[in-house]
Amino acid sequence: MAITEYCWAVPADHPAFAGHFPGNPIVPGVVLLDRAILFAEQLLGQTDLDWQVGNAKFFSPVGPAETLVFALETKASGSIAFTVRAANRDVASGSLKPPAP
Repeated sequence: MAITEYCWAVPADHPAFAGHFPGNPIVPGVVLLDRAILFAEQLLGQTDLDWQVGNAKFFSPVGPAETLVFALETKASGSIAFTVRAANRDVASGSLKPPAP
């Protein structure tokens, strides 16, 4: 299966930074998952699907203004595997399951 890549520059003023964590802002994992879901919906050409997270692992914190590359791959099962990288490091990986038809 083909891998499709999407880039996202984390806004330095993202609202999640206000409480996560003051003085040492990092992107919460849920924000990375949300962005992966948005890219998965772009890949499929559908929106507002009821996704399930098959699994997710977070390897390295992400700070303000970093550029992330999300690589998505549709599997034969219909799930979408994703990896997230920033510069030369792995940030996160996991899989998303769309709702059953």
